[in-house]
Amino acid sequence: MLFDTHVHLNADQFNEDLEEVIQRALDNNVQNMVVVGFDRPTIMKAMELIENYSFLYAAIGWHPVDAIDMTDEDLKWIEQLASHPKVVAIGEMGLDYYWDKSPKEIQQEVFRKQIRLAKKLKMPIVIHNREATQDIIDILREEEASEVGGIMHCFSGSLEVAKACIDMNFYISFGGPVTFKNAKKPKEVATEIPLDRLLIETDCPYLAPHPYRGKRNEPSYVTLVAQEIAGLKGITYEEVVQKTYDNARQIFNINDE
Repeated sequence: MLFDTHVHLNADQFNEDLEEVIQRALDNNVQNMVVVGFDRPTIMKAMELIENYSFLYAAIGWHPVDAIDMTDEDLKWIEQLASHPKVVAIGEMGLDYYWDKSPKEIQQEVFRKQIRLAKKLKMPIVIHNREATQDIIDILREEEASEVGGIMHCFSGSLEVAKACIDMNFYISFGGPVTFKNAKKPKEVATEIPLDRLLIETDCPYLAPHPYRGKRNEPSYVTLVAQEIAGLKGITYEEVVQKTYDNARQIFNINDE
């Protein structure tokens, strides 16, 4: 049973064939998925999806690129929605210094507010990091995010950074890029970090794994991520599938069996 910990089935790219995409995931043994909402429209769609499909869960938060648009009302709204039993994390949140829509100071402030909300709600957090590693580590430490822990989504940092995150009670999640031939760092980290701190994801419709690189990604392709990690670690595919499934249920506090 596979657990795709980060999907955007609420994205417009799935408007035409969502049912077929979900069916292909189920046919490939993807038992659970977490749909990530990161602004008003995508959060609303994520909430709708978790009502309609028993095997879907949601993470809701505010994306750093759009931090400048977030109001206190938005944060209160997220807090209210987070009481839904199938909302399992706050995020994705974090810092993105690649795009310059939101000034760094505003991104940092919105990031801190969401960490504080997650701590108040005792919920894990999902971290988006693009070209902002040191600031993210510093803020997680300063805000004592280790209290709730969470997921370093689509991890692309060094082994040293991965270990620092694990020390703060975070799981390291790998997506399609770990399958790319030139992905030296993700491959090294996936090889070295303990299996009990590892998760898999697609981040679909983005970042499709090899051999679908550049095409629309979908949850059924998470099998390719699991296969790659099994090869890197020299263990069986089944071991990776079982352990990452158990890890996901643990961090998201899902006990519905």
